[in-house]
Amino acid sequence: DAWQGIAIATELLSQALRGDTGHLTYGKAQTTLGSGNLALLIDAYCDAEGAAFATELKQYLPRLQSRHLTLDHDRAFKTLLREAGDDLVMHDVQDAFFDRVYWQPAMRSLAFIGGTKALTAAVVYDGTVHGSWRAMRDRTNRKHGKLADLGEDAWVKAYVETRSDWLGTHRNTLLHRTVYRMDTFLALIADKVWDLPLPLTVRGVRIDENALAGEVRASAADDEERVLRLTHPFMRGKDVKDLQRLLKKHKIRVSLDGIFGSDTERAVIRFQLKAELEVDGAVGPATWAALEDL
Repeated sequence: DAWQGIAIATELLSQALRGDTGHLTYGKAQTTLGSGNLALLIDAYCDAEGAAFATELKQYLPRLQSRHLTLDHDRAFKTLLREAGDDLVMHDVQDAFFDRVYWQPAMRSLAFIGGTKALTAAVVYDGTVHGSWRAMRDRTNRKHGKLADLGEDAWVKAYVETRSDWLGTHRNTLLHRTVYRMDTFLALIADKVWDLPLPLTVRGVRIDENALAGEVRASAADDEERVLRLTHPFMRGKDVKDLQRLLKKHKIRVSLDGIFGSDTERAVIRFQLKAELEVDGAVGPATWAALEDL
């Protein structure tokens, strides 16, 4: 059962590692304060029927949505997160949340690049959960070419090597310790186990149907990789302009001003309705993946 030992797991996860740009990390997979995904998870939990800690956690939503870094060291908040980790409603919310926010977007990204193999899916999912999947995908494409040009095996190897070099030289030195993830993929690639037949032995651990916990939980989401939403003051930057360009490609009218104002929020909502996504006006992994699915 993936939820056995949840109290221990949330004790480990509801913390901030020094130097981690994701800041406070929590959950069965990984949501972070810095990316804004933790706010989405807690918001979903608070809206769920029967959530035992909804009233207490709702008061933290404004600080979560503004990514207030004082939450990294807020003992009362972290205690609430640990207690909510034992709530069966939280288990159900997280199962649905991680499927919607990470797994489904990863599978859309897999289809977008033209990948078909199980190991490719694992690589894409790892990048989606860990952070900066799109940035590393684009870097690989610029440096080596696209999957359609290289072939799936060669492109995945090039992506993993590109990501490994990026993690190993990142300004956030905590990420240097996560290169083991790419070492693991390179070993699987060398063994040509593209279909990932079970059981597998990875880094000395036998893998069958049971899910295994990761090691270092530092988020690889760069500072600019954030959930975009309407805030005051407005969010501004290249990521907002990239969003607006993608909206235009989907025939959604919006200004290309790099400012996430009410106009852009309405455009996002129109797109989410069109794409049959959860309509919240926020742009996280699920909306990004749908936007890139042209």
